[in-house]
Amino acid sequence: MRFARFSRPGGISYGIVQEGTVAEISTTPFLPYESTGVVHPLEQVRLLAPCLPSKIVAIALNYRDHVVERGDPFPQAPVFFFKPSTAVIGPGDSVVRPPACRRLDYEGELAVVVGSVARSVAEPRWREVVLGYTCAVDATARDLQEVDAQWGRAKGFDTSAPLGPWIETEVDASDLGLQTRVNGAVKQDSRTSQLIFGLGKLVAFVTSYVTLLPGDVILTGTPSGIGPVSAGDRVEVEIEGIGTLAVSVRDGPGS
Repeated sequence: MRFARFSRPGGISYGIVQEGTVAEISTTPFLPYESTGVVHPLEQVRLLAPCLPSKIVAIALNYRDHVVERGDPFPQAPVFFFKPSTAVIGPGDSVVRPPACRRLDYEGELAVVVGSVARSVAEPRWREVVLGYTCAVDATARDLQEVDAQWGRAKGFDTSAPLGPWIETEVDASDLGLQTRVNGAVKQDSRTSQLIFGLGKLVAFVTSYVTLLPGDVILTGTPSGIGPVSAGDRVEVEIEGIGTLAVSVRDGPGS
């Protein structure tokens, strides 16, 4: 099943995407819902970020080839940081270069969307708290990341967390192809089976420290091939069995 959040005349709704349509549901997919009976052609609605997380927990250095690319030591345990809810944008939106940033990078990622309150989840039970998966970009002010002791400015700025196009609930995310393209050129091409720490390990580890709420997101890391983007560029993250998230890039005030 694919859950989307979308705008249509009169407001914003959640719905189920199927065969070129989106059927409205009465509430969010994180609560018991019913069909409203209203169905829209998909091309007549605007897809938004498919969830509104209270927080995003992002995993650093979780693909072997990316660790080598960065020249960093291999992590002995997952390393995570936070992106705020205000960083979230959706399909077709723009990542805005923040002030003082001279190198803005794309990082294509698989995002895990939490479906229920998750605290101290045992690894074998991790799927019980996951609603599904979506595509993500971890937009990064790389030059600011290199000079700041903490990554809040470099990775938490407004528009730094594109999510979409919807939440896919029925895919096995353990071995999916992930490709990032910039202006149509392939920049990242890997599989989720190359994660250093798998999804179960990540859910168990993160929830041993942080309680996750319905709609919260874990970004699982990015493969090798990271690089800079400029104003006017189009970034697409395509994940097998899920879909494609496309956003643009533009300069902001002071950038």
